[in-house]
Amino acid sequence: MKNIAALQPRLIGVIAVTSLAPIVWGTTYVVTTELLPAGHPLFAALLRALPAGLIALAVTRTLPHGTWLAKAAVLGVLNIGLFFPLLFVAAERLPGGVAATLGAAQPILVAVLAVTILKQRPSVWRFAWGVVGVVGVGLVVIGPDAGFDVVGILAGLAGAVTMALGVTLTKRWGRPEDVRPTAFAGWQLTAGGLFLLPVTLLFEGMPPAIDGRAGLGYLWLGLVGGLLAYVLWFRGITKLPVTSVAVLGLLSPIVAALLGALLLGQSLGPVELTGFALALAAILAGQISPTLKKQRAGTTPSAPQQITPISGGRNND
Repeated sequence: MKNIAALQPRLIGVIAVTSLAPIVWGTTYVVTTELLPAGHPLFAALLRALPAGLIALAVTRTLPHGTWLAKAAVLGVLNIGLFFPLLFVAAERLPGGVAATLGAAQPILVAVLAVTILKQRPSVWRFAWGVVGVVGVGLVVIGPDAGFDVVGILAGLAGAVTMALGVTLTKRWGRPEDVRPTAFAGWQLTAGGLFLLPVTLLFEGMPPAIDGRAGLGYLWLGLVGGLLAYVLWFRGITKLPVTSVAVLGLLSPIVAALLGALLLGQSLGPVELTGFALALAAILAGQISPTLKKQRAGTTPSAPQQITPISGGRNND
């Protein structure tokens, strides 16, 4: 029992650091609508991915090799190359609340994929709290005048699916022992950016004019929302249960709603505040393992051995 107690502060620290990634991603909606030129979701995705990835590769000087050439390409396309443009399409065609709620379905998808891909036992606890989280986010961000553009809805759902699959495969494949999180993020950002480069030129042609506001927005999304956030995110995936990491993604729409209230004058009434409470409860509950609760109660004799999967992962960070 002493081993369990000693590990808890460390786990809390990992959770707190990992949560910074979705918190930063919550700024994407306001940055996209207020700073970036409209009608160029692929270009926005490209600038968010490729420059940040190349910077990471230049700093770390570490390239994938062997089977990781293919794995990095697959993860890069799922986590970056497909997810980014789908995110920007949803953000442009839907109110931020609707787009955010569609993305909030990711924890539920990850809970299902954890059973099918990672061969984990079904967790009714985390699946149920994932549903509560979606309901909470919906109450926070969907108003009576919400629009339901079909293309935007399909993009939002497809983005949730690609991100959920990417997160699950990242957990399954782990990270090479000698590769640090910055290099690992750089591989995926670069792979996703290279995938987006010809697609952007084909469908959007020449890039739009970039003024000072747009330049600031692209820098924020690329360096902070791209490189820094994904370094923290992929580090967290290797150290925490994949379903716990996915539930942290609910912080993104919560932050988006708060910024909407603070910067754009959007109101938060009793319904929205109730949604906040539900979403935050889901985030906290998603970090609790029912198995760990039993261990603390003394019902599991082998508790010190069973703590490993909860805090597991590579420590080469």
